[in-house]
Amino acid sequence: MDETKLIQKVEVDRKQLVREVLEQVTVALREKGYNPSFHIAGYLLSGDPAYITYHKQARNTIRRVERDEILEELLDSYLK
Repeated sequence: MDETKLIQKVEVDRKQLVREVLEQVTVALREKGYNPSFHIAGYLLSGDPAYITYHKQARNTIRRVERDEILEELLDSYLK
């Protein structure tokens, strides 16, 4: 029982991290005049970090999470 609770807690924390990363990257892209949807999608599809600006450390920030984690969070949010 305790292990299950621990795993769920880690998953919740990780999902929160992914949300925070997406929010920070979106803000940085908008501030530079970029379309966040286009640039994040380009990054997710290609893995090329050049789609993400260096502004506000956004490129380093998005690398803190795996691309599949970002896709999972986006799908979870969309399908709710």
